[in-house]
Amino acid sequence: MLIVLSPAKTLDYETPVQTRTHTMPAWLDESRQLVDCVRELDPPALAELMSISDKLAALNFARFADWSLPLRPGPAKQAVLAFDGDVYDGLDAKTL
Repeated sequence: MLIVLSPAKTLDYETPVQTRTHTMPAWLDESRQLVDCVRELDPPALAELMSISDKLAALNFARFADWSLPLRPGPAKQAVLAFDGDVYDGLDAKTL
């Protein structure tokens, strides 16, 4: 099954994942290139680029700073399990 997800502004990296089954994301090299470009921005520029609040820009700035390859199980989590909000609560991905 394939699911296309729209990104969420709220992420849950605290709740432990109940499965060890996962796949590696596609386009990791392209992701690294984008992250390298974004790391050159300060939080205000990131807020303007992403049309987000200063608070969320500061949080994303820290997330981009923490992003690294190879992906590590601790900070890395499947998007469907990390995204939080009404749509994702309704999806209840933990039970799929």
